[in-house]
Amino acid sequence: MLEIKQWFMSINPEWIWILQVFIIVLATVFANFFAKHGISRMIKRLHQTTTRWDDILLESMSRPLTWIVWLTGLSLASHIIYEKTDSPVFEATNLVRDVGIFICFTWFVLAFIRGAERELSANSERIDKHTAEALSKLIRLAVFITAGLVIMQELGFSIAGILAMGGIGGIAVGFAAKDLLANFFGGLIIYLDRPFTIGDWIRSPDRNIEGTVEKIGWRITQIRNFESRPVYVPNSVFTNIIVENPSRMENRRINETIGLRYSDLESMDKIVAEVKTMLIEHQDIDSERTLIINFVEFSGSSVDFLVYTFTKTTQWVKFHQVKQEVMLKIANIIEANGAEIAFPTSTLHLANPIKIDNIRAQTDAT
Repeated sequence: MLEIKQWFMSINPEWIWILQVFIIVLATVFANFFAKHGISRMIKRLHQTTTRWDDILLESMSRPLTWIVWLTGLSLASHIIYEKTDSPVFEATNLVRDVGIFICFTWFVLAFIRGAERELSANSERIDKHTAEALSKLIRLAVFITAGLVIMQELGFSIAGILAMGGIGGIAVGFAAKDLLANFFGGLIIYLDRPFTIGDWIRSPDRNIEGTVEKIGWRITQIRNFESRPVYVPNSVFTNIIVENPSRMENRRINETIGLRYSDLESMDKIVAEVKTMLIEHQDIDSERTLIINFVEFSGSSVDFLVYTFTKTTQWVKFHQVKQEVMLKIANIIEANGAEIAFPTSTLHLANPIKIDNIRAQTDAT
């Protein structure tokens, strides 16, 4: 120890500050090395746990933390250089350090939000991918704006004046871009309420809108109609119209009225009973849903019975296959009972029927 002290005493005082700067930079290098490798080892250990949130926290922290170490070390070294040389280059050392550390903190928050978005999109059943993406973008925008205002305050700008100018400008921009803002908030409502998601088949009875959703943007929603044409709908439209989402239906309905001839009225009970039994036993019919098979009306040229039931499938193509099979089986049941499906007919009744025999006799006499 005595030798080290004597060595320090022998150093020229003019060079002591250089030694101090060298020691601080060297310590910063070692601190950065240990911080980087320490976090890396912790991340490897945390990968073995069941939860992902601790991994996301450390992964978001790793790079900003190394920059904070460098900023702290270099700011100390710069402070020593400034005290010794009075160089104006190092005059703003503290300001650069504070702003840099705040930027690193903002970097960490934004990285954590992105990680949380990926985690919620992949593993959460309560929130879908597009809602998580929308919320992530909105929160990141708020963090970015807040960080910008704080940094401007640190740099000496008046936040009150900026907010006042922003308020006046916001009013002007709001009037000029009210449709753009309406579409933005319409997109936000779609993401939050989730009346439909990408891949859903939607339609609106209020507008001529029907097709498969391909993209939900902040301004427009892209829909591919059944003619394979893209339709671009402003998001604000969906806040004012009724939207049906057939993709989320649990069953599809068969609702048909079938008419028999009046001469087959006596077979109605048996036909209705057999049709009902056939539907209950049909493997593609949901017998737990409403099932109505009843004689309902005396029509102009037929006696009608109602077939009201639901299929298990919701697929459009398969539904029509099931419906075709059901209708053909009903036709076979009607035919097996000696009845026929009625078609529109008219019967003409004459008040004074003409006798054909008399007309023939008069014709032969002449």
